[in-house]
Amino acid sequence: MSDFTPGDAGPDPFTAVLRDERHRIYAELAAEGPVHRITTPTGAQAWLVTDYAQAKALLADPRLVKGGWELGAYAAELPEDVARGIHTSMLNSDGPTHTRLRKLVLSAFTRRRVEKLTPTIRRLTDDLLTAAAAEGEGAKPVDLISALAYPLPLGVICELIGIPDEDRTAFRAWTTPTVSPGIHGFEAFREAVTSLLAFSRELIAKRRNDPQDDLLSDLIAARDEGASLTEDELTSMIFLLVIAGHETTVNLIGNGVRALLARPDQLALLRERPELLDPAIEEFLRHDGPVQTTLPYRTLEAVDVGGVKVPAGAVVLVALMAANRDPEQFPGGAALDITRDTRSHLGFGYGIHYCVGAPLARVEARIVFRALLDRFPGLRPAVPEEGLTRTPSMIMNGLTALPVHLR
Repeated sequence: MSDFTPGDAGPDPFTAVLRDERHRIYAELAAEGPVHRITTPTGAQAWLVTDYAQAKALLADPRLVKGGWELGAYAAELPEDVARGIHTSMLNSDGPTHTRLRKLVLSAFTRRRVEKLTPTIRRLTDDLLTAAAAEGEGAKPVDLISALAYPLPLGVICELIGIPDEDRTAFRAWTTPTVSPGIHGFEAFREAVTSLLAFSRELIAKRRNDPQDDLLSDLIAARDEGASLTEDELTSMIFLLVIAGHETTVNLIGNGVRALLARPDQLALLRERPELLDPAIEEFLRHDGPVQTTLPYRTLEAVDVGGVKVPAGAVVLVALMAANRDPEQFPGGAALDITRDTRSHLGFGYGIHYCVGAPLARVEARIVFRALLDRFPGLRPAVPEEGLTRTPSMIMNGLTALPVHLR
């Protein structure tokens, strides 16, 4: 077991941005033991779990709870109405409250609605790739993050929720500090979440007066029929779906393309055997997944983690990136292998908080990778691997940019 504090001389995966430095730090931590005392970027004391078996067991352990909105990022520093308005979500809930909120989302997040989005995903993908091809004329490099990986899932989740096109431009300025509390500082976080909350409240008022065929209208109807969602739960649901519903897919696409470009043999194999696309997507989720750690849990009582006693009332983070490369579970896990059996990976979490948007993310990834590989057989990196950097964050794991040549 080791101790580290972000910003000191110790290993800090959250601000490690160069190439595979983040993976190297997690591997070193995992080699030292299954759990580590840390100080998070927000200054909180926590325990970080890096072992696969311990991670999976803890994610299903009822002694680990979320604890409600009060434990959300900067909840004590924000005005209470803002903290409640963004943190009263199923990701911060336990027991009956979590069950109720998740059931409502699942009932509105139906297979029919996801299937209905498929033509939209195909159209958006085609439009974005056409624009990227025009941008890349004359062998000019194209940043695949800003040209494809970011706008596609944002467009899809906004279409699902019912956010008009003209209201989407501010989202990147809001989401960057929101998914990295502590990295960008409290003021940037406060400004971003306050703006997103004000937008959400206004959108809810519009949809209540003029319902549409969208997820938000369904959730409002569920609340207003008496079952269900308080105003804080409605705004927190928008917050959760917008942030988690598109940032994870941005990173799945970006990290997956980067992994293939770094392993030309795997790229060639996927082109030769297109039936490997689904297992390849699962391998992307395992090998360099979109999420570094879970949101915080709190222990109800002392918990033994691989021989280390984590005390009652402690904050626990599960390092999904580290667990997904645990050599005991995935031999040779640092290497990309699209033929690997990855069904047990934790890329979307595990247990009752398993990502509700996983089916939509997989559909988006399937359409994007197929279209990208079919349209651009000459796809190749535009900068050396050493030139790629990751975005600093405690939760997300994504690239700041991915310059490529499309032809």
